[in-house]
Amino acid sequence: MGTGLVIALIALVIDQVVKILVERNMRLGESIEVIPGIFNIHYILNPGAAFSIGEDFTIIFALLQAAVAIFVIYLLARKVLVRSWAVVLGCLLGGVLGNLGDRIFRQPAFGFGHVVDMFSVTHFAIFNVADSFIVCSMIVVAYMLIRGRNLDGTIGDAPAKQKSDQGETESKE
Repeated sequence: MGTGLVIALIALVIDQVVKILVERNMRLGESIEVIPGIFNIHYILNPGAAFSIGEDFTIIFALLQAAVAIFVIYLLARKVLVRSWAVVLGCLLGGVLGNLGDRIFRQPAFGFGHVVDMFSVTHFAIFNVADSFIVCSMIVVAYMLIRGRNLDGTIGDAPAKQKSDQGETESKE
C-alpha cells in the first residue's frame, strides 16, 4: 500500500501546484499560446465532468469520486501485492483526489466546487493534471486487465501463492 499512497501523494501535489500556479498567474478565461494552433494554457473553472458535461451535478461527481477513492484505497490496502498495480492505482487515486479536492474545497460552495482546468489541445476538451493521471492510469489498468495481470501478481487464472505457517500454499481465491 505504501508505494501506491506515495505515488498518489506525488500526483496530488503536482496537480495542486499546477492549479495554484495557474490561479495566481492568470485571469479566469485567459489563454497563453504554447504551441501555435495546437496547445494552449487556458484557465477555466469546470463545474461538470469531461467536456463540462453535467454542470448541474457537481455533488454527484464529488460523491462518485469519493467512492472511487475509497475503493482504490481498499484495493491498495487489501488486494494489491505487486508494485506495478500499486503504481497505476496510485496514479488513479492521486488524480481522483486532485479533482475531488477541487469539488469539495473550491468556490462556489463546499461540495459544489468547480475543477480548475488549464490544458487546451486543439479540438479537444480543456483538462488538468489530475485528468491526465486518471486517463493514463485507466489506459494502463485496461491494458493490464486485458493481459491478465491480477492485483496479486499472478497472470490469468493462476492461483496466488501465499505464505503460511507451514510454508507456501496455493490460494484458490
